[in-house]
Parts: sequence; C-alpha cells; structure tokens
Amino acid sequence: MIGSAVPRKEDAALLTGRGTFVDDIHRPGLLHMVYVHSTEAHALVTGIDTEEARSLPGVLGVWTARDFADLPPRPSVPGLERGYLAGDKVHYVGEPVAVVVAADRYTAADAARAVRVAYEPLPVMATVADALAPGAVPIFAPLPGNLALEQQVTPDDVTADLAAAPHRLRARLVNQRCAGTPIEPYGVLADWTGAGPTVWATVQAPHRVRAEIAERFGLARHLVRVIAPDVGGAFGVKSSFMPELFLAPELSRRLGRPVKYVETRGEHMVHTYHGRDQIQDVEVGFDAEGRILAMDVTITVNIGGVPDPVGIGLATLTSYMLGGCYRIPKIAARYRSVVTNTTPTASYRGAGRPEASFLIERVVDLVARELGEDPADVRKVNLIQPEEMPYQTPFEGIVYDEADYPAALDLLLGELDYAALRAEQARRLADPAAPLLGVGLSTFVEMGGFGPTPLFEQFGYLGGWESANVRMQPDGSVIVLVGTAPHGQGHQTALAQIVADQLNVPFDAISVLYGDTAVVQEGTGTMGSRGMPVAGNAVRQAAVEVAAKARTIAAHMLEAEADDVVPVGDGFQIKGVPEATVTMAEVAVRAFKPHLLPEGTALGLEHTAYYEPKNLSYPSGAHGCVVEIDRDTGRVTVLRYVCVDDCGTVINPLTARGQIHGGVAQGIAQALYEKVAFDPGGRPLAASLEDYMVPGPLDLPSYETHHIETKSSFNPLGAKGLGEAGATAAPQAVVNAVVDALAHLGVRDVEMPCTPERVWKVMHDAR
Repeated sequence: MIGSAVPRKEDAALLTGRGTFVDDIHRPGLLHMVYVHSTEAHALVTGIDTEEARSLPGVLGVWTARDFADLPPRPSVPGLERGYLAGDKVHYVGEPVAVVVAADRYTAADAARAVRVAYEPLPVMATVADALAPGAVPIFAPLPGNLALEQQVTPDDVTADLAAAPHRLRARLVNQRCAGTPIEPYGVLADWTGAGPTVWATVQAPHRVRAEIAERFGLARHLVRVIAPDVGGAFGVKSSFMPELFLAPELSRRLGRPVKYVETRGEHMVHTYHGRDQIQDVEVGFDAEGRILAMDVTITVNIGGVPDPVGIGLATLTSYMLGGCYRIPKIAARYRSVVTNTTPTASYRGAGRPEASFLIERVVDLVARELGEDPADVRKVNLIQPEEMPYQTPFEGIVYDEADYPAALDLLLGELDYAALRAEQARRLADPAAPLLGVGLSTFVEMGGFGPTPLFEQFGYLGGWESANVRMQPDGSVIVLVGTAPHGQGHQTALAQIVADQLNVPFDAISVLYGDTAVVQEGTGTMGSRGMPVAGNAVRQAAVEVAAKARTIAAHMLEAEADDVVPVGDGFQIKGVPEATVTMAEVAVRAFKPHLLPEGTALGLEHTAYYEPKNLSYPSGAHGCVVEIDRDTGRVTVLRYVCVDDCGTVINPLTARGQIHGGVAQGIAQALYEKVAFDPGGRPLAASLEDYMVPGPLDLPSYETHHIETKSSFNPLGAKGLGEAGATAAPQAVVNAVVDALAHLGVRDVEMPCTPERVWKVMHDAR
C-alpha cells in the first residue's frame, strides 16, 4: 500500500456534510461566550461598565480580569506571565478585556457591545522601529523596554571573512505579517461535570492542552478530557494557548453548564495570533563564480503586544536554516524579538523556516544579478552535493539527511524548458506591447519530522516522540490509536497504508482513531511536518511487533518454527509448502484462545509503541515560477508553477500532491496578496476577508508536481515530511520571478506582497 494513490478515508464524511466540528457539537443547557475586545492599541483601562450588559435578558454574567485573578497565568515565557484578559492596560487592538456569557450567541454578542470600557490612551508603537526608538514607552509591563529577547545564535564573527571576499553586497528583506485564516476559526466547548471538564477544541496537540488545563486548575490529568474533533485547518495558529481554552472550562465550572466559544472571522483577524513579520538584514561575501563564502544576518521579529512562548524564540529556527541547501562555510546569525502594539505572532505554516528559505533564495538571486550570471548557474555552484550527505551545517546539531539537491534542480529546469523560457523572455522584452516575462527559482530545504525530545522540550512539550497503539480485532480488522491530531493532513489514510503493508490486512479493514485524550494513549501532536517521519514510524513500529506475534502464533498453528513461516496473501504459509497456510483472520481468533497459544504467549494481538526520532528530517526540492507582468497596470499573473519535491518515502502520492498544492497556494498568497497591516495608531487595516486578500481558485495556477525519492536514513520509513514544503518554497519563487521580469530596469527587490500598485510603482520609479 505504501506508494499507492488511494483516495482519502476522511473525505466521504466531510464532502457529504457529516463532519463534526466544534460548532456542530451541542450539549444540554449550552451557553455561549463572547469577548469584549479592546478598541485601543495601547491604553490604560480606567473603567469597565457592565451594568447595561448584565441587565439584558438571557445574560448570565460579565467577567473582567479581576474575576480570574486566582487562576495561575496562561502558559507563558518565564518572567513574562500573561493573564486571560487585559487588566489595567491593553496592548493591541483585539485584546480581550471582558467576557460575556449568555443563553445564545446573539444575546452574548449584543451584551458584549453594551459593555462600556473607558481608556486613557498611551503612545502607540505599531512598528519595531517605533518600539525600539529612544524614549519609547515600554509596552509589556514585566519588560523594562520593548526588546523582549536578543539572541546570538552563532558565536562566529565573519567580519574578516566578509572583508576578504572578492565581492560583497548588503540587503534588507521583509517577510510581512500573515494571518493563518483556516477555514474553521478557533473554537472551544467546555462542559465541567463532576470532578473535571471535558473540552472539545480546535487544537493540534490535545494531550498537551489537557496537561495545561489540568495544571491551571490543580487537577490530575485523568480528570480532564480534551477532544479535537474534525478540525478545519490550523496551519500552526491553533497550537497557541488562547485564553478561551481556559476561560470556557472555568466559566462552565462556575455556572454549572456547558460553555461554547467560536470566534468570528473578524475576531480571528485580530485575536488569533499571526505569523512571519521579520525584517532581515544580511551581508554576504562571494567570489567571481558566485560561490558564497560568508554571510552575516540580523533578524528583527515583531512579536506583537504580548510575548508568546513560541513566538518569542521562533527566529531560532530561521537562523538554523539560513544556509539553505548551499555549502556556506561561515554564517553569523542573531535575532531580536520586539514587542509592538499589534496582535501577537507565533507559529504559521513553516514556523520560521519559510523566512530562512526566502532570505537565502533572494540572496542567491541578488548575487547572480550582481555578477551578471544566470540564477540557475549560481545555485549549481553552491549546492551541497549528494556524496556530502549527511551534511553538517554551520549550526551545531543541524545535520541534513540524504538528498540530491542538484538532481532536483536539473529536473526542474528540464520540466520548465528553461532555455526556451529565457528566449521567450528576450523576445517579449524587445516588444513594447508584450507583457514582461519573469522566471523565478527556489531550491530549498526545510526542517521536518519535529521530534528529538531535547528540542521539543524547549517549546514546552513533554517530549518529541510520538505514540501508536495497533490492535487487531478477533475478525482480523485493526484499530490504530495515534497520538497526533490531524486537521486535514490525511493521517487516517496514510497511517492505514503503513499498517496494511506490515500486517497484510486489507486497507478498508483498518480504522485510525486520534484526538481524544480519554481514548488515545499519551501523544505529542501534529505540527512541524512530523506526521509521517514520527507518527508514521510509531505506527510502523507497533505494527511490526503485532506482525511478529501473529507470525509466532501462525507457526504454532502450522506446527512449524517461526523462522520457517512467511507472510503470503492474507495470511502465512510454511516456506516451500504452499498448501500449509493459515489466514490472518484465523490467527486473530487464535490470539484470543489462551489454551491454544504457545506457552508464555499473552492474549491478543496488540502493541503500543513510542517512537523517538534521533534527528530532524529535512524535506527539500526545487520549485520554479513563471509570471507575466502587465506593463501598464503592474498586475502579476502566474502562468506556470512547477514543483519538484523530495519528501523521502512517499506514502500516498495523491495526498502528497494535495499537501504541495495547499502549501504552494499559501506561498503564492504571501508573495502576491496577503498582508496584515496596521495604521500608525495600531488599528488593523485588514480586519475581515474583505480587506485581507486570500486568493481563490481563479487567482491561482494549475500546479505541475514531480517527486524524487531520496529516503532518509534517520528513520525506518525513510520519510521526511511534506506539509510545510510548499509554503517554504513558493514565496521566493514568485518574488524571484517578479524581480526577474523587472531586472532590465535595474530593479533588485520588490517587497511582498507584489500587488499591482507596488509593482507599477517599482517599474515607474525605476524608469
């Protein structure tokens, strides 16, 4: 089954409206919770008048920060504790100030609007430049200033290396702020009955959420049940510990009734945490062939008004991947995390690695332009070669697994018909009436298979392993319990394929369950492209043990030694004796007959495995984008987008293509359409999908996808992960294409998103 493009098990229910999302769940006596959000970006809260709101029929109460003062703070950076609601001060527009509970969501929304909050405005610093300016007012009280963290990632000083380089250039690159905008916004339903709560939530790591809720309320973990039902996308933004995860259970406890919170799209745009938002200052030294000799990088991250424990250090991952898939001897990297009066930032698809890939791929193109060389040739000069794998990067502990970067680039150039595109570009350039043509390349590598426990502990997780329980039923069917919590990745399908191969059981006879802490053994969760490299290997490991036990029982049934029995078809046979067979279903029944089992054999066919990865995995590839630009309007149209991806072992080519398509769509969206912006007063300029440009199918091209499979030696499946590769590769492929189309005008950079207005202005300013 591994390698087969079988349709997803998940799709039938979802496509026929039979999925179960948080807002589909109803409990007797259900109440609804709505926030009162701050309308100021930076201000003291001088009063909150709740009288009118409390008087509305159907309102059960209004609570402010003081009402939750006895609760321990949310998961926070040590020393930078954050509450559930703003107290005496608000830090960004959209920060929750109060919470209303009513019998229905419409009454709750009306009551929230009736709450009157009095503010005393403070100076607003909506940009990192303002926040770091001399005399800037500290935004977040525990900090003496607005520099939340300054980290030197490498001890190297490359000043001498840069000075000795034959050529040098400097650049400032901007990776703009994006919103996750999953199709389902954040939602929580909590029902506190008896000794503890049951919580249904749109989360990516149910067991970790259970642990944090239990800790806040002083409960043993077995008293807290967290269920992630069907989740309509997450893209990292549902891994943050939003206040509703704790307020809904607490209000349910106080009121003795279930409480539900489901954010609106407008709330999502200002309340759920954003991603990206880096300014990257880079200096690079290189020789006459374009070989990069040294690089110095300073990253400045806008982490918003309240430091998130993940967001504050996310640029560590950016730093680790700055070298991309190139052999760069010396890299010096550091970053600064800066508090501003904007919505906090944290994980968003790729979480720090797309920012690194964007930087190095733009740098390679800038080097090529500086030397008058083709960008493809400069890449070839710098690429790490397959015989150098595994490759130790300049960063301690960051070792790339097996890959063939040159082969990926060569396949891409062939599929693009690169020489013909360059000829067509020249023809159009000579014709003033023809749209401009640009070709952009992106050879990339990113981190996947997030795991090793020492790394994951730094982000607050119990460990970096993943768990799986494989249990064969007496009829030969199989139930798999896995510790991940997918939200569109297709784990029910891919993990069933792995089990089918190991147990010789029909694919349709396998069910995969997840997302319920009362049913599934302790797990870590879904993030960081860890589904197949980590969870897949846990499932494989458990299935291997079940298969070994089944073989032992089959040998006993056939009166043979286990080494003489081999799997065939739907069961086992004695080697060389085709008539001596037994089916897996017969073995499954025998496994529950204690008097007929080999001596010392335990009942049942079941095994639980915890797989700890020994290293990260490193998906890679080469993507190419072809754009045309209207000379009169600056409108950019993507004509072709070609992908070559190496995710190691491809479990299911169909779902793999889907992952690539989705990631590339988000990457193109960042390059051309999306940006969360604020005015100087910190007011969001994109507070709905009317203002925030999420592209639809008609805005995107058909994708041409290709795979090369270089198996990773870092895990038994040889898988590397794929969920974030498209989002890592696409932004710079598009931007490189846009800049390539304008290179004859002397244009070196176009800041994302490359909107028609921005491109038109760049063209005309250059002229």
